[in-house]
Amino acid sequence: MNQKELKELVEFLIEKDISEFELERGDVKVRIKRTVAASGGTVVHQIIAPSIPGAVHSATPTVSAVTAAPVAPPVAEEVFHIVKSPIVGTYYDAPAPGAPPFIQLGDIVAAGQVLCIIEAMKLMNEIESDMAGEIVQKLVTNAQAVEYGQPLFAIRPRT
Repeated sequence: MNQKELKELVEFLIEKDISEFELERGDVKVRIKRTVAASGGTVVHQIIAPSIPGAVHSATPTVSAVTAAPVAPPVAEEVFHIVKSPIVGTYYDAPAPGAPPFIQLGDIVAAGQVLCIIEAMKLMNEIESDMAGEIVQKLVTNAQAVEYGQPLFAIRPRT
C-alpha cells in the first residue's frame, strides 16, 4: 500500500465518519484510528502501518480541523522503536551456528550493542542497536531472508 492509497483511505474514513479501520494484505497490516481531542473540533489521525503481525509502531500522526462531537480522551498506546534492516541479506541471531544468540526477548540493550548479523554477498554485517532500551519483540526468525527496511526488532525506549 503506497502513501497515496493511505491518504485516500484516510479521507474516505473521515467522509464516512469511521473511527477505526484495519486492513491486512498478505503480511502487511494497516490500522487507522481517529479520535477527537478533548477540546473538541480537532480530529487526530494515528496511522499504524505497515507492520508485521503483532508489531506495534506508529507513523507521525496528522491533524486536521473537523467539526465533530467530543469523545472520551484517547487511550495512550505504547509506541516502540523499530530497528530495521539496513541491507538485503540473510538474518542470523547468533555469531555462529550453535552459539547463543546476541539478544533475547526482555534483554536491556545499549546503543551500539550488536543485535544480530545480516549476511550479504558472503559478508557478515553486524547490526547494532541505535538506541538503549528493552527488546520486546523479534520480528524475524533465524536464517530468514530480509529486505532493506524490513523491521527486525521492537525496542521499548529507556527513559
